[in-house]
Amino acid sequence: MNQSINGKVENKISEDLSPTRNLTGLHLKIVGSIAIIWSLFQLWYASPFPFMFDIGMFKGLPARAIHLGFALTLAFLIYPISKRKKISIFDILISFIAAFCCLYIYFFYDQLVDRGGILLTITIWEKFNLPVELIIGSCGILILIEATRRVFGLPLVIIAVCFLLFSYFGRYAPEIISHGGLSLNRLVGFQWLDQEAIFGIPIGVSVDFIFLFVLFGALLETAGGGKYFLDLAFAMVGKMRGGPAKAAILGSGMTGLISGSSIANTVTTGTFTIPIMKKTGFSKEKAGAIEVSSSVNGQLMPPVMGAAAFVMASFLGVTYFEVVKHAFLPAIISYVALFYISHLEALKLNLKGMDDVDIPNLKKTFLSGLHFLIPIFVLVYMLVYLRFTASYSIFFATIALIIVNLGYILFKNSDFKLAIKTWFNQTIVGFEKGALNMVGVGIAIATAGIIVGAVGSTGLSTNLIIVIEFIAKDNVVILLFLTIILCLILGMGLPTTANYVVVASLMATVLVDVGNASGFVFPLIAVHLFVFYFGLMADVTPPVGLASYAAAAISGGDPLKTGLQAFWYSLRTGILPIVFLFNHELLLIGIENVWHGLVVIITSLIGILVFTSATQAWFINRLRWYEIIIFLLISISLLAPEFILNKFYPKYNYMDINKIHLMKVDFNKEARFKVTRPSNYGERYKLIVIKKNTFETEYSLEQYGLSLIREENRVIVDTLQWNGSAKKSGFETGDYISEFKIENADRPNKGIIYPIAILLLIMFGYLNYRRKE
Repeated sequence: MNQSINGKVENKISEDLSPTRNLTGLHLKIVGSIAIIWSLFQLWYASPFPFMFDIGMFKGLPARAIHLGFALTLAFLIYPISKRKKISIFDILISFIAAFCCLYIYFFYDQLVDRGGILLTITIWEKFNLPVELIIGSCGILILIEATRRVFGLPLVIIAVCFLLFSYFGRYAPEIISHGGLSLNRLVGFQWLDQEAIFGIPIGVSVDFIFLFVLFGALLETAGGGKYFLDLAFAMVGKMRGGPAKAAILGSGMTGLISGSSIANTVTTGTFTIPIMKKTGFSKEKAGAIEVSSSVNGQLMPPVMGAAAFVMASFLGVTYFEVVKHAFLPAIISYVALFYISHLEALKLNLKGMDDVDIPNLKKTFLSGLHFLIPIFVLVYMLVYLRFTASYSIFFATIALIIVNLGYILFKNSDFKLAIKTWFNQTIVGFEKGALNMVGVGIAIATAGIIVGAVGSTGLSTNLIIVIEFIAKDNVVILLFLTIILCLILGMGLPTTANYVVVASLMATVLVDVGNASGFVFPLIAVHLFVFYFGLMADVTPPVGLASYAAAAISGGDPLKTGLQAFWYSLRTGILPIVFLFNHELLLIGIENVWHGLVVIITSLIGILVFTSATQAWFINRLRWYEIIIFLLISISLLAPEFILNKFYPKYNYMDINKIHLMKVDFNKEARFKVTRPSNYGERYKLIVIKKNTFETEYSLEQYGLSLIREENRVIVDTLQWNGSAKKSGFETGDYISEFKIENADRPNKGIIYPIAILLLIMFGYLNYRRKE
């Protein structure tokens, strides 16, 4: 790794952590003032005061435009045209134009609505038509793309420009994905002056939720909350074997509750934890890798989840609480497994805990920051118990944090004036940091909106289903592999939330449809979490993983070795989305009662710990090659018992399709057809299900409304009964049936796999233990 690449990476990490580090004097004060005003605007927008006093109310699109206006203005005042230059008059001029392009939507919103998408043109001297809104919209889009280049570099810019070109030149695209092409007026109007693209759902979520959560995290950090969580982590687990590693994991988890950046999380906690890990015996690479893994996992942790939870809720049309409920168990067991990894590493290296002298007193540490837990309690209480909206809950939690911090400073400081001054400075710095942290997030989400708008306006998502079906046929493994590769490639150049928005827009519907055609029912929430998890994996995956570079800079280790080690530690994070895509119980879907829920939680936890042992080749003693294979089988049995049971007792019995027209089907059993449908673009695939008790007695396919013929070794749908069940289910004339299967009623419950797996674990675990003795 040469010096220039290392320098670029270090600059990128520094910018992520402190974008204003090169600003001084009046310039810094202006940037700080704009950031503070932005935070105050967002607090006002989220508060009930506009409705109470009937003043300062903002509609959806104007509020989003103001939000992006602040982000663009700050971007051009902070990030110069190139790394070696300083902010110039030209940059200041662009920041004014950016603000104008956004504020135009606020001031002329009613006229935009009245014209219904027709862009304003002014006639000058009765001869020349000036396309005012076409110019404003085009400037806005170009300025957004330039801001994206300055903040994130070229990857996201290239993707956005490709989608814009595809929207305009759609008629020249390959026939399978071609469309009529949008006119320039329609393209600009849809992307900039409508609320479906740049100002669509993603930036709406940024306005309503993400900003306030980032602001809450910044205020908590400036008040000392980050240091409190880290001290608490050391006090709780510092004495344990490999204590510093466990403290790093616990501290990053608690910081991750409020942080939306894996790089920021890595540097914030790693500055303290990595040197201590090295001191107690961890190698440079392993110390860095543990910190990276725990920091990246911090973005899986509710309530913030790297800001993606809010976008996910809006995409799915469900409450934020629903998303958190489904994401909770995988995040927790992933963290517990990382704890276990640090324990296994400590066993391998025969490490001890920290010295008593270096460990803070648990009781004193806990009580010293008890006031930090009050606003977090307010947030959780309002979200979970009162079921208030996320924006309402985080607003009151933020106000509670500001008030509690004031009370604590007044209590600790006898000088009233000094206490008020300290509190005011902390709050203002929190407002400034929160807004500055949102500059990149706001711009990334707005640029991702270009892709969302292009997909929606061109019908690309529907055409992608055809393309993916052509590539993957009905093979779900190829489909998942393509999605994972896309997530990892995009994740190398995109922030987590933007990566999630792009891949979810492109692939979520495709995964559900093609998965269904393959005979698998993928819940939409499972698909979205799958995309989110693999987008996060890009932060640790070499060669780019910026979090690994950040940790290596602190540890002094090799960035690539740190990245590879972090990737190996994060395998458990990679296996979980594949598991919950097929075993929905891991997302708490289909849980019938409390006992069922407990069984799922306990077996999932044991399963991921056994998988972790296998990947680390260590249990109580080093695992031999055959023990690793057995441990992997045990973990699969506990995490996906249905998969193992299917190998011995298939869920469905396959019928001879040449004789299905003669069959009588039991009405108490589910029946499934796998249908292949010829089209101009190759074969399409569809799964059609006859549910239990659709009929009251045994039935034939003729009674179902299906008449079949045999041609060229294929069973083809000849005719469909008008208004019959087959036609309503989605059959079409000319479809040919490739599979017909009926539910196996004699199949035992999948719960039988659990005791067998546990028994194998006890047996081989005991043998491993005996070998040590």
